[in-house]
Amino acid sequence: MAGTTADRLKPLILPVAIVVALECAARATHLQSDSLAPPSAIVIAFFESIGDGSLLIATRDTLVSAFAGLAIGAAIGLLFGLALGMSTLFDRSMEVTIESIRPIPSVALLPIALIALGFGYRMEIAIVAFACVWPLLILTRSAVRGVEPRLLEVSRALRLGTVAQVTKIIIPAAMPRIFIAFRLAAGIALIVAVTVEITANPLGLGAAIMTAQQALRPDLMLALLVWIGLVGFGLNAGLMQMQQRLFGRAATVEQGA
Repeated sequence: MAGTTADRLKPLILPVAIVVALECAARATHLQSDSLAPPSAIVIAFFESIGDGSLLIATRDTLVSAFAGLAIGAAIGLLFGLALGMSTLFDRSMEVTIESIRPIPSVALLPIALIALGFGYRMEIAIVAFACVWPLLILTRSAVRGVEPRLLEVSRALRLGTVAQVTKIIIPAAMPRIFIAFRLAAGIALIVAVTVEITANPLGLGAAIMTAQQALRPDLMLALLVWIGLVGFGLNAGLMQMQQRLFGRAATVEQGA
């Protein structure tokens, strides 16, 4: 048990050492800056923002947009990925279209989204959804093509219809890799949501960062940045735990691959 506890604490050694070193350096130099703040001031600003409710409201706004966009983008990417993986003809006919649209940065759609949808959740959700489509589409297509051919032969021998073949054979066999794509898309959703808020949308954690920057509050600005990192870390850790519980050893094999 002691060894297990020590192993769990090892990853914290470097971050704690960095924080202590930064605090000592800030105190030794009597840091006064519009862009930097000592860790102690960042912690105080963090709890102040929790106390007045602003951090919780901003977090709620960002997560609503991120999760809604993730759900829409993942559904679209999954459906298209399945279709592309199952039909070589459809894949070839869509190749140029997909490879022309996929490289477009999601934030480059901001002007169009603002004109069509205006400020608010809808615009942000649409851009997040666009960004989340591609990891699901690409990895689902690859996962479907990687399904064991003998499983498909069995489905044909049993004379399963297309829907039954997809739901009973293809999706269960490809699901570990599809879930990895979902994890990647979840991280992208949070990044894009915050980026949109910083760039244009006046809500969420991104807008809160810009407000803190304009108010010359580096302590609050950095507290929000740290909080975004913690939210992303927690989201990924939760999805990894879910992946291990759902797929067990298969999750480790797919991740290693």
